Amino acid sequence: MEYKEFAINMAKEAGDVIRKNFRLGMKKEWKEDKSPVTETDIAVNRLVIESIKEYFPDHNVKGEEASHLVNISKYLWVCDPIDGTMPFSHGVPIFTFSLALVKDGVSILGVIYDPIMDRLFVAEKDKGATLNGEQIHVNSKSTGYVNIETLRFPSLVESLRNQDFQQFKFGCATYGGIMVACGEFVGTIYREKHAHDIAALKVIVEEAGGKVTDIRGNEQRYDQDINGAIISNGIAHDLLVKEVSKVI
Repeated sequence: MEYKEFAINMAKEAGDVIRKNFRLGMKKEWKEDKSPVTETDIAVNRLVIESIKEYFPDHNVKGEEASHLVNISKYLWVCDPIDGTMPFSHGVPIFTFSLALVKDGVSILGVIYDPIMDRLFVAEKDKGATLNGEQIHVNSKSTGYVNIETLRFPSLVESLRNQDFQQFKFGCATYGGIMVACGEFVGTIYREKHAHDIAALKVIVEEAGGKVTDIRGNEQRYDQDINGAIISNGIAHDLLVKEVSKVI
C-alpha cells in the first residue's frame, strides 16, 4: 500500500472511532502537563501504531499518547490522535486527527481530518495540497485573522491588533493551520514543543503556498521536539515573526 493511500485510510478509520465516541459528559483524565486525555485519544493512538506495524513494520511511530520506536529508520510517522482534546472532551466540535510521514526530519506527507465536518486535508511534498480532493491555496492578504495557540504572550494580542491583525483561538493548533492552508486565516502562532501538532501542517500549508517555521522564523526538524511554530500564508510571515520576537 502506498503511503498516501494508507494515511487517508487511517484518517477515515480514526475519524469513525472519534465520531462514534463524541458526546457531552465525556470522561477524561489529566496528564502531568495538565492537559486532558480521553479513552478515545488512547484508542486511536493504539490503532495507528498497530496499523503501521502491520503495513510498514520497519517504520517508527511517535504519537502523543504512545510511540513505537524500535528501529533505526529514516521514516517516522508522527501522530496526534485528537488535536483539540480539550474541546473534544467537552462536546465542542473543534478537533482533528493528524498524521504525518517524516523522512530524515522532513515532513513529506501530511493528512489532517475533521471527522465532524468530513474535511480531509492531504498533501505530499512537491505535489500540492487538497481539501476533499480539490486543490487549496493560501490567501494573499498582508493582514487578517491570526489564530494564537498560547496564553503566554498577552501583550502579543495588542501588538498584532496595532498591525491590523484580528486574533482568534481555536484551542486546536491544526485547525488554525488548516484555516491558513485553505485561505481563511493569514496565520497561526504556536508556542509549544510538540512536533505532533505541527508535522502534518508543515507539508499541507507549504504545499498550499504558505510557510511554516519555528517561532523565530527558522526551519526545524519534525522527528524531535520543536521550537514552537509560526504558520502563515507567506506574505504575513516576516511581520508575524517580528511581532512574536518582541515578546519571547
